[in-house]
Amino acid sequence: MSRQLISSGSPFEAQVGYSRALVQGDWCFVAGTTGSDPDTKAMPEGFVDQAANALKTIGRALEQAGFSFADVVRVTYYITDPAYWDDLGQATAPIFGDIRPAATCVVAGLIKPEMKVEIEVTAFKG
Repeated sequence: MSRQLISSGSPFEAQVGYSRALVQGDWCFVAGTTGSDPDTKAMPEGFVDQAANALKTIGRALEQAGFSFADVVRVTYYITDPAYWDDLGQATAPIFGDIRPAATCVVAGLIKPEMKVEIEVTAFKG
């Protein structure tokens, strides 16, 4: 079974030694993705904008891997403040509202103080 590595060009990939996504057989594992703009790499201040950017980066990685959001079976949200829970759906419901993958939300600190959300997904095509 071949293993395909997907990169988004994040400097953290080389620094820490990981891939944005990894495809193994019918599975695609997308690493935790924060909210910097995938084109400019700028980090917006707002939570919803950060969540939308993370999903944009994840969508690109899934597409590169031959998957789509429709293939997502598991999503984990890491938010830095429980108050953000009420805003999370503004970014996620348009994408996952009909797909409804299994999901977990964890309140945690992230590696940079400006980061408010990190999202990781697992997709399956079987």
